[in-house]
Amino acid sequence: MRSSTPRAALGNTLALALLAALAAVLFAWQPGIWWPGPPRPSRWIWAGAALVAYVGFTGWILWRTRRVPPASASAIEADTVLVAHASQTGFALQLAQRTAQSLEQAGTPAHLLDLAALDGARLAHYRRALFVVSTTGEGDPPEPALGFVRNVLAQPAALDDLRYAVLALGDATYARFCAFGRQLDAWLRTHGARPLFDRVEVDNADEAALRHWQHHLSLLTGNADLGDWSVPRYQAWILAERALRNPGSVGGPVYHLALTPPQTLPDWQAGDLVEVGPRHAAATVAAWLQAHGLDADAVVRVEDQDTSLARALASRQLPDSVEAGAGPQALIDALAPLPHREYSIASLPSDGALHLLLRRMHRPDGSPGLASGWLCEHAPIGAPIALRLRANPNFHPPAADVPLILVGNGTGIAGLRALLKARIAQGARRNWLLFGERQRAHDLHYREDLAAWQDAGWLERVDLAFSRDPGGHHYVQDALRAAGEPLQAWVRDGAALYVCGSLEGMAPGVDAVLREVLGDASVESLRLQGRYRRDVY
Repeated sequence: MRSSTPRAALGNTLALALLAALAAVLFAWQPGIWWPGPPRPSRWIWAGAALVAYVGFTGWILWRTRRVPPASASAIEADTVLVAHASQTGFALQLAQRTAQSLEQAGTPAHLLDLAALDGARLAHYRRALFVVSTTGEGDPPEPALGFVRNVLAQPAALDDLRYAVLALGDATYARFCAFGRQLDAWLRTHGARPLFDRVEVDNADEAALRHWQHHLSLLTGNADLGDWSVPRYQAWILAERALRNPGSVGGPVYHLALTPPQTLPDWQAGDLVEVGPRHAAATVAAWLQAHGLDADAVVRVEDQDTSLARALASRQLPDSVEAGAGPQALIDALAPLPHREYSIASLPSDGALHLLLRRMHRPDGSPGLASGWLCEHAPIGAPIALRLRANPNFHPPAADVPLILVGNGTGIAGLRALLKARIAQGARRNWLLFGERQRAHDLHYREDLAAWQDAGWLERVDLAFSRDPGGHHYVQDALRAAGEPLQAWVRDGAALYVCGSLEGMAPGVDAVLREVLGDASVESLRLQGRYRRDVY
């Protein structure tokens, strides 16, 4: 029978260890118990070893179960991120440790803390917090978190200055999947905390969901090179088409891409995502090899296949220095793969290809971003692209009889385009699009599709906002505010709201307008009903 508390479990463990040590001493001191004859020196050696093991083991147990001493408000730096965990089997603790390590590697200080040691006053000392929590059984919190539930979640807290995110672990075979993570998320929102990004729910250690969490960590730290905890199993898709969509725009160039699979086109749904494994440009790898005096044609083995060092390095993180004397194979084995990137799918399988819409990003030094540079500039047409489909059921379209309000900006139109295609296939006509970009003349992506759908009655209403054009609504949240009365009417009619685009600026701006026009209680009700959904990045 399991102990009811961690303290009791610790006491039982130490007691068993002590009994084992005493048994070892009796083994040496009372030889007649096991066999006749005088005590042998070897028995004392074994007894001493047992006592040393006991001391070491109890020390390890005490260290593992130690409580982190409370940090005073003055000792917590403004950029420090709290990583709090609540674990039943140890998996949430493991993921919290990996999360804290990723933050620290990116130069962001982190405090790792058991949720049992946290209260509202201490939580209010932090400006950012990440919660990694599991749910056990039919919606129960982990045993170590029972005190937190009783003493903290049942009490009010002032968390207006807190930004947070929740990684919720669970098992979808249970009716109350991720219930504790959802309860914690709701409590934080209710008491004024604002999400850094939407809750990430993990079903049975699903690697794709965990990579999505890591994707958000890279955005949170501003370090796009954070390595994946596990590498996705990619397929080699073919880059079949690439076209610049906004020539002359004051914003960054945006490209439409079409990709085809190596064999039969797989199935996916509107709202799903892709994970892409980027590669360095050939010139980047060649320059790095030359700088370190390495042979580009040296043969190395990767995933049971022979390839050249240059080709293998294209998908690896390139270090500033190389250990002297390291051979090509040792070098490849030591280098971490490049981290994946996530993109919304802009098409349906019926289109015959997978469509993406990407903005080519730039690093501070002006060079193209790793993934967008590879896809938008360096990869030649016909090149293989490492790609993996990922289901995103939280952003699948609602039933055909549900009115749908689509809100987005920039390349977020990609996910909204797929949703509109799915709605048209369903025969659903009550669709309203609100979209924002920089300039109408250059940045109205997929304008031909939108015009055709509006003319045919598939788009009942379209509101546009362009931040660099004179007059009018500058941002999409301003257009949403101006349409407050129709918004209220659509929501009364049972409409769902789907938001796709920028995590910074647009998403919180839209959320603030929704709360201003509809009220906090209504917005929270829409969230709980699954009628307010977001795919933001």
